[in-house]
Parts: sequence; C-alpha cells; structure tokens
Amino acid sequence: MPPTAGDTVTDFEALLCDGETFRSTSLSAALGDRGGVVICTGFAFSAIAQNWWKQFVRAGWDEFEDVPVLGVSRDGPYAQNEFLRWLDEPAFQFFADVDGAVSESLDLLADRSHMTNVSTPWRSAFVLDADREVRYAFVADDWISPLPREEIEDAVAAL
Repeated sequence: MPPTAGDTVTDFEALLCDGETFRSTSLSAALGDRGGVVICTGFAFSAIAQNWWKQFVRAGWDEFEDVPVLGVSRDGPYAQNEFLRWLDEPAFQFFADVDGAVSESLDLLADRSHMTNVSTPWRSAFVLDADREVRYAFVADDWISPLPREEIEDAVAAL
C-alpha cells in the first residue's frame, strides 16, 4: 500500500538530476529544512507530466521556502535533465527511477497493460516533513487525474 499521512517514507537513493548534472542522492539529503514535495509521474515528457509541471511553475512552487519539489519518473538522467531544461525552472529536481526501485519502495509501481513489459508509478504526490514523515498523500486512481494543487500547497504551508 502506498504511504499515507503519518507513515515514514523509506530513505531511498537514486540519481538526482538538476538540469545539468546528476548524482546518487538519498531522499533525506534532497529534502529541505522543512521537508519536501515528492511528485511521481510515469515519464518526464509525457503530456500529463508536461502539463502538471508547467502548472507547478505557474503556481510558484519554486518559491516554497526550504521545501524542494522533487520529481520521480522512470526516465534516465539524461532525459530528466533535458526535461528540467525544457521546464526552465532551476529550483525543481528529478530522481531518475530507471529500474523502478524508488516507485517500488513507495508501492506505486503498476504494470501498463498497453505498454508491454513497462511499469510506471501511479501519479501521486507526497508532502514530507524533514524526517520523511508523510504529512499529505495523494495517489490517483487513474492515469489522467490532476493533482489537488491547493491541498498540496496547504500541506506545504503547514510544515
């Protein structure tokens, strides 16, 4: 079962991309002093991911104080960095979940019936405090639902 409010997320480690470079980084090291927002999407350049992340830019999520916004998708680090350059928002970073281990640790990995031998995380968002405790969790039950942006912003404000 995916994490819910009150759970502590496993301190996974994966390549963290910043638009130019990538290095193996633990979730705890990527979180800010107040915590972080973890957004899981299937693939960085999917239409839904492009739509979501542009909305985050317009909503000013880069201005969360000491609360970084961290993406997770199945793309490799070069694709992640290209997506971040396309997004043109240097405050955002992405974990490259190439082998699905991050998504699996969050119990989000789902087989895609129309994509042979491909699995992706359910689209989801988690607001974590600095100790990785989930303060807010959203997991979509379909592949196209928008994120509840205002609820996420309220959870970040409450950190």
